[in-house]
Amino acid sequence: MKKIAVEESLADISSALKEKGYDIVTMRNEQDADGCDCCVISGQDKDTMGMQDTVTEKSVINAHGCTAEEVCSQVEQRLG
Repeated sequence: MKKIAVEESLADISSALKEKGYDIVTMRNEQDADGCDCCVISGQDKDTMGMQDTVTEKSVINAHGCTAEEVCSQVEQRLG
């Protein structure tokens, strides 16, 4: 079972991914993403200067402006 870290504010996306059989971890800080296959973030707290430190080499999906179904599709595409 693939393990997905989902930002705490994205409850609808967490629910949709659980329904599809993914193991969901609520991501409150960068350590919560350890051991996960993919991360889903809200994109709300993006650095205003356009600079971001990379905290994981895993796939990161920005859910900003996407429906839960669109995010699920992106997860499925990236994890194959």
